[in-house]
Amino acid sequence: MGRLARCAVILALPLALAACFGSDGDRPSLIEGGQAGGPQPFPDNFRSDTLALMRAYLNNPVGVREASMAEPVLREIGGRQFYVACLHFTPRESDGSYKAMRERAAVFVNGRADRVVDRAGELCTGAVYAPFPELEKMTR
Repeated sequence: MGRLARCAVILALPLALAACFGSDGDRPSLIEGGQAGGPQPFPDNFRSDTLALMRAYLNNPVGVREASMAEPVLREIGGRQFYVACLHFTPRESDGSYKAMRERAAVFVNGRADRVVDRAGELCTGAVYAPFPELEKMTR
């Protein structure tokens, strides 16, 4: 089983989550590195940083519907505290259709958006969502 498949299996467990934040090819993880040590600053630009992250994350950022976002809160990942902002949205599929709403979590390291977590389950427990129209207005 490849690393990404293993990560998909263990993402439901918050303590195991850090195992999936290891190096992604040439992209080192700030979460495991010493740069993420100490108290994390609140991500002041979380909305614009999340948009930039989602533009890269989504195959097609155009036509997102029903977008909402929760303000970042501190969550434990791998025994350390990071700010996490939860998202709900319905993306347009490659065939132009819309399927089920998705829940994702944007993880911030040193005040900047670092990763999108696909299986946000426990990270987003109790999240209070508000409309996020900027995500619905994205273009390529």
